[in-house]
Amino acid sequence: DFKEFDNDTIEAGTPQPWPLHAQYNSVEPTAGLMEWHDKLGTVAFLIIKNDSIWYEKYYDGYDESSRSNSFSVAKSMVTSMLGKAIMEGKVKGLQQPLSDFFPQFSEGYNADVTVGDLASMASGLDWDEAYYSPFSITTRAYFYDDLREMMLDLDFKEEPGKDYKYLSGNTQLLGMVLEKATDKSLSDYLSDSFWKPMGAEHSAYWQLDDEENGIEKAYCCVATNARDFARFGKLYKDFGMWNGRKILDSAFVVRSITPRFKESPQYGYGWWLPEHNGKQFFMMRGHLGQYIIVQPEDNLIIVRLGHKNAKGPDPTIKFSDDIYAYIDEAYKMLSP
Repeated sequence: DFKEFDNDTIEAGTPQPWPLHAQYNSVEPTAGLMEWHDKLGTVAFLIIKNDSIWYEKYYDGYDESSRSNSFSVAKSMVTSMLGKAIMEGKVKGLQQPLSDFFPQFSEGYNADVTVGDLASMASGLDWDEAYYSPFSITTRAYFYDDLREMMLDLDFKEEPGKDYKYLSGNTQLLGMVLEKATDKSLSDYLSDSFWKPMGAEHSAYWQLDDEENGIEKAYCCVATNARDFARFGKLYKDFGMWNGRKILDSAFVVRSITPRFKESPQYGYGWWLPEHNGKQFFMMRGHLGQYIIVQPEDNLIIVRLGHKNAKGPDPTIKFSDDIYAYIDEAYKMLSP
């Protein structure tokens, strides 16, 4: 639905196309994988093995250049941008207070919130994470035309830094911090720091709250294609290096893909952390089944984009069955 909203452009630079694996598309998808594709409306499915595209298939009129809405996959990108801003000295570290950037948050619990609390979903923000209620603040934020005003009017109702609670408002505030710290729009900073250095093949779009006001919806809504989404998986798999060039500090990458709280092993700093069949994965994850799944020891990246995800328990606590199914079926294809 990104075409229905105002967008800023994330400019690409010199493209670095993914190599095609020697076995590119030589293996047929499993019957199980096709069942999931049909049931949930997959539009793109990629398997990248040893940094080469081993398998890719598109559906519903999509192809390798078709843009699709990231939804909350963008949260992982924003956390990556925080890592870059720390690396460049524009943010002092994960412990820097939010109030350094927005003095409005200088009293009560507000004063104790750090940028790391925002990135790890541990701020205690007063926010209702409901997607289908017309009255929830998440829904209002999606359609509101002045996100700055909305966000700066919020409070933190619980002690920060103590517990994980997934709230999109955290990432929106983090995006506003980055805008101030870097003196750039999020789209420009993402372009300069990641899109161009990683050789994205196509420019992307980031939804704005309003063309005139021009602030990105930091918690969601980067529109790009499956191949370019996969670049973040490779960057994190390689601990912040991109083909010999350091883009992120390796310590920040490790911190991001490690749970902050032992009681909430499913989440680190902006990244999801599923475990399956004795293997530890990390992933970017968005509403309706947008997934970039990484298994570093096997040098494997799986990308799935589509219209729906499997229903199940609270997705901020548990992983839905389709995630495990895409992993299982990809491994079956790789080991016929």
